[in-house]
Amino acid sequence: MTRNPSRRTQVPLAREVDGTHALVVIRTDDEESVRTELFSAVPSEVTYRAWSAVRGLVDGRLHDRPVTGSEHAAAALSWLALKAPPERSVTVFYELGAHLGDAATVRALREALHAVRQSFGVIVLVESDPRLPAGFELEAHRWSLPIPGRDELEQVIRGSLREARKTRSVTVEVRRSTLDAMIRNLHGLTRRQVERVVFACIAEDDRFDASDLDRLVLMKRNALGDLGGVLEFIEAPVSLDEIGGMASLKRWLAARRESLSDEAIAYGLRPPRGVLMLGVPGAGKSLAAKAIATAWGLPLLRLDAGALFDKFIGESERKLRDSLAQADRMAPAVLWIDEIEKGFAGAASHSSDGGLSRRMFGSLLTWMQERTTPIFLAATANDVSALPPELLRKGRFDEIFFVDLPTAPARESIVSIHLRRRRRDPANFDVRSIAQGAEGFSGAEIEIAVDSALHRAFADGGREPTAEDLIHALRSSPPLSVVMAERIDELRAWAAARCVPAD
Repeated sequence: MTRNPSRRTQVPLAREVDGTHALVVIRTDDEESVRTELFSAVPSEVTYRAWSAVRGLVDGRLHDRPVTGSEHAAAALSWLALKAPPERSVTVFYELGAHLGDAATVRALREALHAVRQSFGVIVLVESDPRLPAGFELEAHRWSLPIPGRDELEQVIRGSLREARKTRSVTVEVRRSTLDAMIRNLHGLTRRQVERVVFACIAEDDRFDASDLDRLVLMKRNALGDLGGVLEFIEAPVSLDEIGGMASLKRWLAARRESLSDEAIAYGLRPPRGVLMLGVPGAGKSLAAKAIATAWGLPLLRLDAGALFDKFIGESERKLRDSLAQADRMAPAVLWIDEIEKGFAGAASHSSDGGLSRRMFGSLLTWMQERTTPIFLAATANDVSALPPELLRKGRFDEIFFVDLPTAPARESIVSIHLRRRRRDPANFDVRSIAQGAEGFSGAEIEIAVDSALHRAFADGGREPTAEDLIHALRSSPPLSVVMAERIDELRAWAAARCVPAD
């Protein structure tokens, strides 16, 4: 089985630039830390050069006069290929990727690699977004800055506060429990990124206290940069109180609320891995997935499974790999995959995509099985028949919940929730009668009925809506449970012995 990269021991940079790999790629926006690492990693007897579009090609230690004309990427690479002394060297290019749209630069890079390889030299590319031309991906060896552990993160926070106090008066009021929570939320950032986050926290009010805890998540997201078109950061997820019914699911989540904490791990608990919510469309599965993040005080990331697929060979796998790696860096977090069957339906059948769906599904399963980061996976699905059986076996998720149409008490709660959202007091309505009239309706359909009732009342002279308006709206259109009765009955029969009822 393929091992999760996050479980490998971090290889020192000195071993990566020893000449085994002619091309090493480092993806980061923390160039300062990379320079420090490289300065220590390259032995004194090895020639060390550095290039940027501003400085050109210079000695990496002395930063003396550049090679004439080497501000141009193609010229610097050509010098390495044709004029550089035949000696072992490490040459670092900062943001060379921006120049690789030029055919001459691509050709020069290929010939420079051939030249340095003869003397066990190395070309290192330091990029914020490394996208190499065709033919270089297989040759490139990737390395990442080591992520500081818990103790190191605490040292960086304390050191940053000391630095800030050299130029301003900063009030620090942080309890041990708050500091531990901050450290958990800063996991995945480099030392330099943590420093920036701490400085940003104290910039406005010269304070560092518990009120900064909520800001850390957003600033961490900004520090990590754009999550891309596949992974989306949801800034305002809903609360469990805004969801009617699902009492069993809510109790399950409440019992595991603190399971990702350091205390729970020290107690011997294994962090919860995730839930799969199957059920009727519109019954509230997606709302529940979003509400988990709010209930547990964690950032919410949404993986758009449908956006994974790309027409270029290898791009779909890269998107999934990068998205999961980015999610790992945002840990602890909730990763929400909505309608998971749409993204991996081809894995459950003999699809005509050349095995792409199977490969991507295999990568997802490997990540689910072997990840060590505190990522809670919340997946939803409507079509059970489209799900690969491997996804449903025990151990993939902590629990599989079936979300059915809401019961009578749940419908009363849903009606009240949507009336309050529209600035109406549920006490002014016969909520029980409305809930009885909504039998067989999903939560989404009840919400639409509430909107329709308000439209009807507004069109009728702007009067206040009544229970009769809501009941009329419900009777105006048959619910999905009637339109697709046979399919929903099949879904219920399948789930009866395989899932835990959410309510």
